Amino acid sequence: MNQESKRLEMYGGTFGGILPLLVFLIFLIVLSVFERGGTQAFWAGGWIAIVIGLFLAKNKVSYSETIMKGIGDKNGIVIITAWIFAGVFGKLMQAGGLVDGLIWFGLETGAQGAVYTVLAFVTAAIFSTGVGTSTGTVIALTPVLYPAGIFMGADPAMLAVAILAGGAFGDNLSPVSDTTIVSAYTQGATMREVILTRLPLVVAAGIITIIVLLLTGGGGEVRELADINQNANASGLLMLLSLIIVVGAALFNRHIIEALIYGNITAVIIGMMIGNIQLTNLFHIPSERGQSTGLIEDGILGVTGAIMFVLLVLAITQVLIESGAMSKLLNLIQKSVAKTVRKAEAAIILVTLLVSIPIANNAPALMVIGPSFVKPLGEKFRLAPSRRANLMDCAVNTIFFILPWHVAVIVWHSTLATTVEAYNIPLPSILVAAFNPYTWGLLLVLVFSVITGWRRTFSEQSQEEENIQKAAL
Repeated sequence: MNQESKRLEMYGGTFGGILPLLVFLIFLIVLSVFERGGTQAFWAGGWIAIVIGLFLAKNKVSYSETIMKGIGDKNGIVIITAWIFAGVFGKLMQAGGLVDGLIWFGLETGAQGAVYTVLAFVTAAIFSTGVGTSTGTVIALTPVLYPAGIFMGADPAMLAVAILAGGAFGDNLSPVSDTTIVSAYTQGATMREVILTRLPLVVAAGIITIIVLLLTGGGGEVRELADINQNANASGLLMLLSLIIVVGAALFNRHIIEALIYGNITAVIIGMMIGNIQLTNLFHIPSERGQSTGLIEDGILGVTGAIMFVLLVLAITQVLIESGAMSKLLNLIQKSVAKTVRKAEAAIILVTLLVSIPIANNAPALMVIGPSFVKPLGEKFRLAPSRRANLMDCAVNTIFFILPWHVAVIVWHSTLATTVEAYNIPLPSILVAAFNPYTWGLLLVLVFSVITGWRRTFSEQSQEEENIQKAAL
């Protein structure tokens, strides 16, 4: 622990340094249990935690400086800036007709039963990878994919779960996903490193998902399609070129902000070429004050709640670090549990799961543990930044998509409930989310990776140090 981290003294010692974070977590848990959670709803908890911390600090000036230092954290600023452009990118992809294009592709194949269920998963996975949001995916695709699948003989429960699983896939992998951005930049990893090293883990879980859906996704009665394909249009598939631009730029080591800007511009151009986006859709002077000025405002507004939440988490985490509380907790875990690389990785996964259970959103859970726990523990064992990012991101995107009080599951089932009313078709219970094959497949892949060392990478070090690390397994 350096001298900088010793300068903040708290009444109560280690407990005083931890208390603000505990207050914040309790606030998150209570709101989540009552199904009132959300990044904006969590603001008050962060404010209360910071205020309590002030009265626990022996030096109020040092405490205030610590809060500002946390808010000004470089990694946090990158995350916030990336979210701004990712939010606009998601809106552009939807406005450009990507949903209609994917639906057109699905219906044109004429797939039925279990094959259609698999196609629904793949469609949702592609869409969520493009827009970077699982909730946006289930909102956009469920009203069309679900009734169409029922009419084409898919099993209602597994079809519904397949759409949710596709949203989880993209949330896990997309370079514009909030969890991908948070996991990468809290660990100091480049987007290229994260995408290339995470891809095998995600694809392996995706293959498991497809196998399960092929075995369980059929058995329904094929009926006459309603007007599902009325708005389906192949031109929307061209919007995928924007996603290719973002991923390609990231893989060529361009900064995530630069990559997202290229994607934004490409999405505008393609959307205008196919006639789905007009200049006035991007920005216009509204007829009345308070009305939206267009897609740019809507995209940024959609991530404002998350941005404020990040700032509060960064401030509280900095108190935990500079009071020395994080260092003591980390030493305790290392001495009692994480004594080898394998056990350290298992600890990262376990703590991520435990923190994500009560918190209704996955990105906030990563913000709580990413800089304060995962990074220092991983650095202790020389785990590569991309490996740390992958462990925490994959872990948080497992259980998050099966628990009924989590935002993605709530939104998914609410959208299902609205959809079935219009078509008079079966409504699966929200509890079927527990059968999400992507969640369990990804968890199996993670356990296998930790036990065998598959895809494990270390930070740059001498050959002698690497041999020592391997011997510690």
